[in-house]
Amino acid sequence: MAKLERAEAWDLLSAWTKGEGLLRHGLAVEAVMRRAAHRHGRGAQDEEAWGVAGLLHDADCEAWPDEHPRRIVAWLEERGEADIAHAVSAHYTKWGVAHESALDKALLACDELTGFVGACCHVRPGGIANLEPKSVLKRFDDPRFAAKVERDEVRAGARLLGVELVDHVGFVVEALRPHGERLGLLGRPT
Repeated sequence: MAKLERAEAWDLLSAWTKGEGLLRHGLAVEAVMRRAAHRHGRGAQDEEAWGVAGLLHDADCEAWPDEHPRRIVAWLEERGEADIAHAVSAHYTKWGVAHESALDKALLACDELTGFVGACCHVRPGGIANLEPKSVLKRFDDPRFAAKVERDEVRAGARLLGVELVDHVGFVVEALRPHGERLGLLGRPT
């Protein structure tokens, strides 16, 4: 599926994105999408493409916020990555692009939730190390917490994947846990 190598994807993300938060978000969604390839896709066969989709889905957000995701979609299409380009287009729900493939559905389901889980980690002394799905869902119902997170997209993504929200939250937490230190998810100091 993916012809685009991760190193080239990282170089592009690093060139277009200078903010540490958005770089970490790309890395976090990449980690979750690599794991999602094994749960919702064809495993190792999909892992690279799904990881690249997670890494690059917001690559043009910082440099060209008014054009997001047009630039990254065009860049992917120029490289023959139609499946990834479609998933990135579909993750931007304002365009109304249908979620057709498992990749499309997984990116929608994982993107916003990954950011939300990260926000939960930042307010807990233990961060990702002892984060439980019930703690995430308790905050999920508070619209003031991480107010920019599109909760309807998270719910829609879980529905499209055919999974219960609590199970999907647990999946995302477990996918992020091994990367906690690198992604800055170890929580706030006590």
